[in-house]
Amino acid sequence: MGMLHPVIMEADMGRQAAPATKSAAKKSAAKKATANKTTATKASVAGYLAGLESAGRRTEGEALAKIFEKATGWTAQMWGPSIIGFGRYSYTYDSGRQGDMCVVGFSPRKAALSLYLHVSTPEIEALFAKLGKARRDVGCIYVNKLADIDLAVLEKFVKASKAAALKAYKDKGWPVAPA
Repeated sequence: MGMLHPVIMEADMGRQAAPATKSAAKKSAAKKATANKTTATKASVAGYLAGLESAGRRTEGEALAKIFEKATGWTAQMWGPSIIGFGRYSYTYDSGRQGDMCVVGFSPRKAALSLYLHVSTPEIEALFAKLGKARRDVGCIYVNKLADIDLAVLEKFVKASKAAALKAYKDKGWPVAPA
């Protein structure tokens, strides 16, 4: 499985006749693109976590924030209303669509903890196999509760995911910043 980012991007709206050239197609797509749903906000991570209804999710969110901060060396930042992200990269797709997204992150959702990490190297695949009870889907890894996984493996996973993302983004010429 390849990289799992970017996540939760809003699709371009509407369809029209294709432009005659690739260059025109890029310009047309860039003009028609809608704003990204998920962007960095000034909202407080601590405030968001404190406002979670479930005390269990609140505690797990606080634990994840510490693990991600330790593993990345970056400070947590809110992305949209419910994603706690670390780092920032700026991308430009071949279509001309541009935006920013967190390098790694998580969201303590009611149904499961959503971990936004990259699974793109054999090392990371091996760590996923050791992580514990977790499942993958397009865009994220789901964990029902932190007690289901090995937190030391998760920390290694986050470090390896950050390193893989930084390499992939550098190879594409996409700038990365702490946040």
